[in-house]
Amino acid sequence: MNTVLLDFNTRAQEVDDYFIFLEGLIKQTTKLSIADDAGTYKIHSLNYELEKTLKANGFLLLYNLVESTMRNAIEAIFDELTNQTISFDQLKPKIKIIVLQNLKNCSPNKINLQINQISTDIITATFDREELFSGNVDARLIKEIAEKYGFSYKTEFTRTKNGQNLVVVKSNRNDLAHGVKSFEEVGRDNTIEELLEIKNEVIEYLRQILEHIKTYLDNQEYLDVTTNNP
Repeated sequence: MNTVLLDFNTRAQEVDDYFIFLEGLIKQTTKLSIADDAGTYKIHSLNYELEKTLKANGFLLLYNLVESTMRNAIEAIFDELTNQTISFDQLKPKIKIIVLQNLKNCSPNKINLQINQISTDIITATFDREELFSGNVDARLIKEIAEKYGFSYKTEFTRTKNGQNLVVVKSNRNDLAHGVKSFEEVGRDNTIEELLEIKNEVIEYLRQILEHIKTYLDNQEYLDVTTNNP
């Protein structure tokens, strides 16, 4: 989980840097220097059409942060189960269902090659990080995941708006990825101040969710307390 947190902080800083740069261009505290054919540099203000494109690109960066963070976090849960040599019988019933659903989606040949001790190997052998998400991560889905695994999804509303802007990020990303809207269309709808607010709330929401998952793993809340776990 420490690796997940480190990766999140690195990616979040990349997003922060991008928006700081974009804010500077829009407010003209940062200028573009463009060379002409003679090699002479001239200062230019940000073109409004380019501004809209750069704003729209911010949604792509934010969604990349959202999906990669949640994918890494779920993978960290399965890594922890492997590292602690947790058996299927020790898991909470809800997590057993997740493992069985994963098993249903796996090729028997693949599973056969990866399993030596079925009680422990079945948990990670059936896990496929690439199948977790596909442009569909928002606060509603994160809440569903939290309920399935048993970690908290509660966040500080004044700082995160409980992740309500994740659906805005997801929708804009998908519209761009599938060509439903142009960069110009997506980028014209929000001021830089609104984008910065969305960015800050999304990053803080993810940070608090990761803190909950770390607590979940530290306290081994994936274990079924009704069994005689060691």
